[in-house]
Parts: sequence; structure tokens; C-alpha cells
Amino acid sequence: MELRNAAANSTPTVWVFGYGSLCWYPGFEYTECITGYIRGYVRRFWQGNVTHRGTKEKPGRVATLIEDKEGITWGCAFRVTGSHALDYLQQRECTLGGYVTEYIKFYPRIATEQSGISGEAFPALVYIATPKNEHWIGEEPLLVTARQIVECRGPSGHNVEYLVRLAMFMRDELPGACDEHLFELEGLVRRFVAEANVPLELLLIGNVTPHRIRRDTHEEVRRPVTFEYTSRVPDTKLRCLHI
Repeated sequence: MELRNAAANSTPTVWVFGYGSLCWYPGFEYTECITGYIRGYVRRFWQGNVTHRGTKEKPGRVATLIEDKEGITWGCAFRVTGSHALDYLQQRECTLGGYVTEYIKFYPRIATEQSGISGEAFPALVYIATPKNEHWIGEEPLLVTARQIVECRGPSGHNVEYLVRLAMFMRDELPGACDEHLFELEGLVRRFVAEANVPLELLLIGNVTPHRIRRDTHEEVRRPVTFEYTSRVPDTKLRCLHI
């Protein structure tokens, strides 16, 4: 794994892109968090989970990335220093989750001279589940996925929490972005929970307490936001960015 040096004689640093539970509960120390997107992939709930949001008898459903040449996946990138965070992620995502790692270009949402972020893409470490892992579910009817999420709970909490908090992150932090798969799935899950007369708030109480994450801290000194990179996406996808 190649790490980038922030400066001469400094501890190696790397940017890690989160598009699932890392968006609202990273679980590791980081020095900076910025929102943005990667291109060429879409987010799908095609990965099973038996260690955090489900069991072997009832595997939960969590997000992975599927290649799509016109796709965009929004999330956030964390700048981490040293090996502690990467060791934690290796255990959380790879050993327990079945994910593999890749480096993919990350495009920051906001560019500013004072932040040291130019707005140009830079490599970020990404965790992706593929059909080669034992927990892979693959494509299934969205209704089936929604039902499974409503019925699953694991050591880290209810599967509903994973989905709903991710959708909340997207609405709160990236209101101009869209993820049809995510929001349609969330709508179905909220409907099924309501039909079961279960207070949604009870399902959002997990074994971890998410804290407000300060992202894009350079916004206070930002220059006008540019969407020069998203503008290169074909017209068929622009409708989903609500620019």
C-alpha cells in the first residue's frame, strides 16, 4: 500500500474515502474531513454483513461500490496519519466486512487556496466489496433489500440505523447531491417501519454514539464553489446533482 508523505521527515499520511457508515461514524482519529465524490462508481446495498449489522442467520445489507462509467458516488474523505487508523480499518472493513482496497481519484466539493486543497482530484484509499467475498449478496429486488434491512440487527446496532444515518448525512451535508438507490431504499424502509408501528428513533439507538463531524472546515475561507468537475458528467447524470 503506497502512502503519501505530507512533508519531508513527517509521518506518512493517506486520505480514506467513506461512502457508508464511515460517513457518520468513522471510528478512528483523523486530522481533516472533507466532502466530495468519486467517479466511475455507484453506491449499492449489495453486500451482506454478519458482524456489525446482521447475523449469519440474517445477514444485514450494507453499501459497496459498483463500477459504472457514468456514475458518481458522494461521500467524505478523511486524512489519517500513521498506521493505527489503517490497522483499525483493515480489521473493520476487510477482516470482518470482506472488503478489499483500491486507490481511486477523489474530487473535493470545495476548493480553497488556504486549505491546501486545490479542487483537483487526488488519490484516496477506498474499501470495496466484490463478488469474490463470502458475504456478497449481489443485485436483488429493492423490496427484498428493504425488508431484510428492517428485520436485521447485529452487534453494532440495527441495520436500519446504518441506512437512515447514511441518508441523513447525504441530506444534511450534501443537499445538492442525489443518490436514487439510497433514497428509494430509505423510503421503503421508513414505510415498512411505520407499517410495523415501530418508532424509528428506537432503531437509531445503536452500540455506538455518532458525534457531529466537522467537515469542510476550510469553508470559512473558501473561494466561490466550482462544479467544474461535476460539469463534465454527461447530461443524463446532471439531473441527479441538482446543480
